[in-house]
Amino acid sequence: MLEYLEVLKPRMSSEDYRRLAAIPVAKVHKFIAESAELCNPDRIFICTDSREDIEYVRRQAIESGEETPLAIPGHTYHFDGPKDQGRDREATKYLVPKGDYLSKALNQIDRDEGLAEIKSLMKNIMKGRTMIVRFLSLGPLNSVFSIPCMECTDSWYVAHSVDLLYRPAYEVFKRGEVPDDLFCVLHSAGKLNERMVSAEPEKKRIYIDYIENTVYSVNTQYAGNSIGFKKLALRLAIRKADREGWLAEHMMITGVYGPGGRKTYFAGAFPSACGKTSTAMIPGNTILADDIAYLRNIDGVCRAVNAEVGIFGIIKDVNPVDDPVIWEVLTNPGEVIFSNVLVKDGKPYWLGMGCELPKEGINYTGYWWEGKRDENGEEIPPANKNARYTVSLRALKNCDPELDNPMGVELGGIIYGCRDARGYVPVQQSFDWEHGIIAYGASLETETTFAITEEEGKYEINIMSIQDFVSIPLGKYIRNNLEFGRKLKKRPIIFGVNYFLRDLKTGEFLNDRRDKQVWIKWMELRVHNDVGAIKSPTGWIPRYEDLNKLFHEVRGIEYSETDYIKQFTIRVRENIAKINRVEKFFKDNVPDAPPELFKVLEEQRDRLIAVQKEFGNYVSPKDLEK
Repeated sequence: MLEYLEVLKPRMSSEDYRRLAAIPVAKVHKFIAESAELCNPDRIFICTDSREDIEYVRRQAIESGEETPLAIPGHTYHFDGPKDQGRDREATKYLVPKGDYLSKALNQIDRDEGLAEIKSLMKNIMKGRTMIVRFLSLGPLNSVFSIPCMECTDSWYVAHSVDLLYRPAYEVFKRGEVPDDLFCVLHSAGKLNERMVSAEPEKKRIYIDYIENTVYSVNTQYAGNSIGFKKLALRLAIRKADREGWLAEHMMITGVYGPGGRKTYFAGAFPSACGKTSTAMIPGNTILADDIAYLRNIDGVCRAVNAEVGIFGIIKDVNPVDDPVIWEVLTNPGEVIFSNVLVKDGKPYWLGMGCELPKEGINYTGYWWEGKRDENGEEIPPANKNARYTVSLRALKNCDPELDNPMGVELGGIIYGCRDARGYVPVQQSFDWEHGIIAYGASLETETTFAITEEEGKYEINIMSIQDFVSIPLGKYIRNNLEFGRKLKKRPIIFGVNYFLRDLKTGEFLNDRRDKQVWIKWMELRVHNDVGAIKSPTGWIPRYEDLNKLFHEVRGIEYSETDYIKQFTIRVRENIAKINRVEKFFKDNVPDAPPELFKVLEEQRDRLIAVQKEFGNYVSPKDLEK
């Protein structure tokens, strides 16, 4: 251990040396020493999570130019480059050693080749800069859920962001409570231009070495690529969960109040821009997680925690009517980082905020004016569609008090949400655990969105909303979910939701964005068997009289039977086509798919064909109720 400290000593102040020496973990020293030797920073700053250190990081984020203060106290903004506005699938790869296997649906590169490439890109990349070292915990401290982790970065913006998003863990590291499979991240923003944004996006690489539990990220600042504990460490957590028999999921967690003040917890998996954060923040409920959840079987009960304590959320369409809780945080003093919004006179603006936007200002492309076009002649919007806000969950008035409970919370339900204009009804309940995991989770089909840097509007399978992040064979991941539920004494009920159903003739949405407030209340009642349901070929669907009552109670509006029939008519032809697409995907891409998957899909097809013979291609819920 001393050999690594001696190597690091010339790059550290006596105080930083003392701070690192207080951590009795050789692997920590080794990772920092090897990272410093590779990246060659002038200085290494060891953050102890003290108030003074946290304030220093915040101040440096501004003084470096990576963040700029806004008019409201505590608010800052940050810009990423025009080609660094989202998770980059093409640049994100698993490092797979020879002889190992990952599904061909997952982006990957030979481990030796990938390590050589990423290390050549990172050689001396921090010269003239400070390497900031952060020690953090995924999951609550002092918990069976806890995963200690560390990141070395040269971005003060990244170092600041993790203060809002994760639990500090320097003291945990000082106590030596660090597992052998410690998660490590090495990140550099790379060469920066005069606006302090990554200047070489063509050299962007985000590589995940699951053999060493290490993430390498270079030539990017976008937080989804640079904060290694977001979706990048989720890939490592999935492998850890696979070894240890629990689940690491791309899920929100919300506490939903029911009759008599009872609170039922739901986890939910939704692809980006499909309603996950807005579901987690429905007024009147509590939010415990908006992005990543760990699920464990504790004494036969499914309990869950938030891996994080903050939100890196899409800000598009956040407005005071639809999102009053987060709107309050974003428009009042407090610590918030805005990224890739439009800024004018010290105020941030974003798409869909419910007011007229300025005709000029500064955004991620520099000075912006209405009608400005990019190098391809495309008109540049005022703010990026994937513009974000970063904020602590504790800043929200509806933050759940169990956020840091080391035992987590018991889940009553699990929701899989898709973006499906054509097929699934707005809300339905699975027949059992296997049906829900396969028909709603593994079959989750969604429209690609701006949160992923590729063509919008293309439909694709996104298994459990986690497909991009699964670092084990996809078939094994599905089997793990099936087995997890089978071992529970008390299983959460699985639901499917779709907030994006459209009229097949007019193309108009059949749901108001706020209708999700009703759907989740219905799900809460179903968990406790307080209301009945209609059996459809694809699952249990609500009865009109129950929804009519809930629309009055929850939204204070009339809910017509006509709207109900439009929303809950089973579209047989579209659902059969969906099954065909799902089957083809698994046959083409997942050779280890469990046989139960094809069995459940075939049973669903048979049910659809049966009602098609009796009622035709479009089956009213009233016909099914007879």
